[in-house]
Amino acid sequence: MHAMQTSGSSSTQRVRDPRLDFFRGVAMLIIFVAHVPSNYWGRFIPARFGPSDATEMFVFCSGFAAAIAFGGTFMKAGFWLGTARVAYRIFTLYIAHIMMFLSIAIAVYVATQISTEKNYITGLALNPFFNDPGPQLVGLFTLTYVPNYFDIMPMYIGVLAMMPIVILAQRIHTALAIALVVGLYMLQWNLQWDFPAAPFNDTFVWFFNPLGWQLLFFTGFALSRGWIKAPPVNAWLVVLAIAVVILGYLIWNRAVWRAFPEVKILYEMVKEPAVLFGVDFGLLGKTDFGLVRYAHFLALAYLAVVILKGREQILYAAIFKPIRKVGQQALVTFVVSMFLSRIAGMMLDYLGREPLTFALVNLTGMGMLIGVAYFVGWYKTQPWRPTEKAARPTATIEAAAPKPLDRAPSGARPMPAE
Repeated sequence: MHAMQTSGSSSTQRVRDPRLDFFRGVAMLIIFVAHVPSNYWGRFIPARFGPSDATEMFVFCSGFAAAIAFGGTFMKAGFWLGTARVAYRIFTLYIAHIMMFLSIAIAVYVATQISTEKNYITGLALNPFFNDPGPQLVGLFTLTYVPNYFDIMPMYIGVLAMMPIVILAQRIHTALAIALVVGLYMLQWNLQWDFPAAPFNDTFVWFFNPLGWQLLFFTGFALSRGWIKAPPVNAWLVVLAIAVVILGYLIWNRAVWRAFPEVKILYEMVKEPAVLFGVDFGLLGKTDFGLVRYAHFLALAYLAVVILKGREQILYAAIFKPIRKVGQQALVTFVVSMFLSRIAGMMLDYLGREPLTFALVNLTGMGMLIGVAYFVGWYKTQPWRPTEKAARPTATIEAAAPKPLDRAPSGARPMPAE
């Protein structure tokens, strides 16, 4: 992804890259749909058609956006002030994680008390929290109690905590930063470095291991900072990417490999390589971010770039504006989507799971997320502050038409997402 600019009389105006906002917005909406319990619409999300899904989209775009939001601070204000900004962001995410957990816990508790048929506490596996809250509260605040539904934010916190170390390594040499990221990834799935997810119980670990997922995060980060370059548009690379996507569909879609035993054998080879090779390469695992997931996502991302190359202005169309708005407010919409997903599941339990109710609940939830994104965007403009009248007559500004993003000057970057 590259930035774009519009021309002014004497200065360069930085403009957001619509692809970053668009795909982050798509990821947020998919995450909402995916987390609604027994949601028929969930059969059509990317996770049903290949190893990678909206999580990969979210993490990659977050890495790309983090390079924009924090990379400049490290360059201009120095390492320690850059680290301070990252630390404050981590604190913000930590508070958001705690509040999200408590809000959802209260919602499922109240719903369980009201319902005569459903136990929503059990459905979310929060029995340990309500049965013995003391150790779980300590675990919640120390991130050693991380139930599966609440696992993305701690992973993101862990990845962000690595950013100053990776940037420090890059100051020595870019190759050192890349070696650090790749080496840490290889070590974690060889040595099984995991994080505890339940107090006094080593059986449960974080579902998303930040030591694995940092590979994807820093791929987006490195591309954004220019540490590595995206591959050019090439016919052979396009064919290869399409082949990877098709292969991913074949080995991931259970209906396919159940119908064709040969494909099932291929799936088993990829899923359990230790049986054939004696070494577990961690190819499909989601916890440690398997390499097949990585390759599948990169192939999809490359095809998306190829399709939009020179056509990026399409994403400025009015129909895509709500999606881009959601992507611009990714943190708030993510937290709200996790809460709304549980409420949406409860509504489906009450209304029944029919085509009309699925449409009503899913569209209402996505509409609420869009509304939240617009409200937060409006709030960030500080509308309560009085506008200052210009001392001179207002100059007429002629808006330049968006230029293809692949031709942007090297210094131009999209504005921070949040």
